[in-house]
Amino acid sequence: MIKKFTILLFCGFLTLSIQAQNFGGGLILGLSTSQVDGDDLGGFYKAGLLVGAFANTSISELLSFQMEMTYIQKGSNNPNINDSEHKNYPKEDISSSYIEIPLLLQYHQSNILKIEGGFLSAFLIDGYYNDLNGEMESEIDPFIKYDFGLLLGIDYTFSNKLSLNTRLSNSILPVGTEDYDYPNWWKWTNRKGKYNSVLSFALHYNF
Repeated sequence: MIKKFTILLFCGFLTLSIQAQNFGGGLILGLSTSQVDGDDLGGFYKAGLLVGAFANTSISELLSFQMEMTYIQKGSNNPNINDSEHKNYPKEDISSSYIEIPLLLQYHQSNILKIEGGFLSAFLIDGYYNDLNGEMESEIDPFIKYDFGLLLGIDYTFSNKLSLNTRLSNSILPVGTEDYDYPNWWKWTNRKGKYNSVLSFALHYNF
């Protein structure tokens, strides 16, 4: 229900941005590079697709608000999973995909540069572990249905229609179902569990 309401809210917001003079909107196309903190694999080795749309409005001369809806692929990658020297410990990696809703406050440092920060909520489409033979079968969904996180980024405008956006985001709650098996709340304060961490690069096309 929440997912459907959020999608309808965004669609209405994007429609208003096209019709109203003080609103703007556009399309997003880019690449995500990600890792999962807590899975014993380090490095932003997982490449994925990032595609979606955005709508924004000015708050003042220096501030604007932007809402986005994107499809994004996340996870982790073990570059040594097929290496014969590491086959005694073939650590599985992770593949996941989400519908993500970032809400951003943007500070206009200049006419061409914006600094942004905000909050994101995401809805899991698919998520699974991979081993040497590909996707691992499991009777239990290994990931929870939602992901919540914080993000920081910069947006560089190089034409009237196009800008390059670079962004770093990180989950604030664990994303694995097994991360919630422990009854003690101290696990969150000690950063136990798995957390999505994403570095993305995208082109924003403004209508």
